[in-house]
Amino acid sequence: MTERVPAPGGLALVEALVNTLDIESGADALDSAEGRARFGITPEETDPARTLRESLRAVLLAHAGHPPHHEVRPLGDLLAGAPLVVTVDTTDGSAALAPTDGRTLHARVAAAVAEALVAGTWTRLKACEAADCHWAYYDRSPAGRGRWCSMQVCGARAKMRRYRAKEV
Repeated sequence: MTERVPAPGGLALVEALVNTLDIESGADALDSAEGRARFGITPEETDPARTLRESLRAVLLAHAGHPPHHEVRPLGDLLAGAPLVVTVDTTDGSAALAPTDGRTLHARVAAAVAEALVAGTWTRLKACEAADCHWAYYDRSPAGRGRWCSMQVCGARAKMRRYRAKEV
């Protein structure tokens, strides 16, 4: 899709994972060794990563007020076993949840979700409402009501479809 400023903090990982699948073309970055290396997963971990990706996409669609495009395993179930630990910075007293094993994708995603919940940014990560897109994006609109990953592409297409439907 179009280039956007990545989501803040750990949400960039979630956004990047969801965007490994281009629904319109069917291209899946997790099919390549380079794409898997980007997330530190092995070929054997590809199917669980895809399951995680689609559960995340369903949640991001919900953040935008849309039902999932197909049935998925609940994200809470997938992240329930992620090994996290509370870390405390002794210099400023701040605390965070961090994966005990930073190598597993599920633990890194769980830590990113926890970080976003604390920061209040979790619901700003959404999936584009366009059925042929569902690209993840961070909604930076003041009211938090963004609907499309790109106003220039998906938003323009939707508006043109509505306009043409009125002409008939």
